[in-house]
Amino acid sequence: MPPIRAVTFDLWDTVFLDDSDEPKRKAMGLPPKKVERRDLVERFLGAGAPARDLIDRTYDETDAEFRRVWHDEHVTWTVADRLRRVLAALGRDLPPDRFIELVRLHEDMELRVRPDLVPGAADALRALHGRRPLIAVSDAIFSPGRALREILDGYGLLGIFGGFVFSDECGRSKPHPEVFRRAAALVPCRVEELVHVGDREHNDVGGPHAVGARAILLTAGLDRGSATTKADAICRNFLDLAGILESLDGAGGHP
Repeated sequence: MPPIRAVTFDLWDTVFLDDSDEPKRKAMGLPPKKVERRDLVERFLGAGAPARDLIDRTYDETDAEFRRVWHDEHVTWTVADRLRRVLAALGRDLPPDRFIELVRLHEDMELRVRPDLVPGAADALRALHGRRPLIAVSDAIFSPGRALREILDGYGLLGIFGGFVFSDECGRSKPHPEVFRRAAALVPCRVEELVHVGDREHNDVGGPHAVGARAILLTAGLDRGSATTKADAICRNFLDLAGILESLDGAGGHP
């Protein structure tokens, strides 16, 4: 295996703990994000809004189709794309300025109440900074690349990354090869010289392997199947990551 020239990082459940904002929202008297999104559609449609159960069902069906396209076609619809589909299915429309505001309130929800970091993530990333280029490679589900950068900046981590590949900006999501090719081009290096760190077998192990890169399954936030992973290594504690990378580099991919 070639030497490791750069390390790419997933963000959700790798650097940020997905839905760790929900207990904070509850303590603040806010509804879960899923409910607030549907509340927003109902509120913006105003007096002419359809029955709430129809809004809920339509939003749920759009979410299900989003997940299918994300998993099978490796595309993440933008929030605007999703909301256009919701409104079209409801037979409703909004003036352009109101639609833009509805999109913004969706996109900024995780900026108003922010997710926590995975334990050890900040210290580990700071320790790795300067050794090799670090590139953030993340799918944008509701928070676009703009918001993800702001979350990183709030934790003092934005400058640690030398580049970003976000699905709403790239047009493709993991595990599509284009995602990892773009990350390599930012270094620049060959895609085979990347090691990707993430929590999902399908996206974060299968994706890099398909282009000849290596993969580390990180379980510090959530273990999504380490017992059956095909990753080149498993990182259970973020503070072990530097040693795992050196082992992979020195052993040609077999720690």
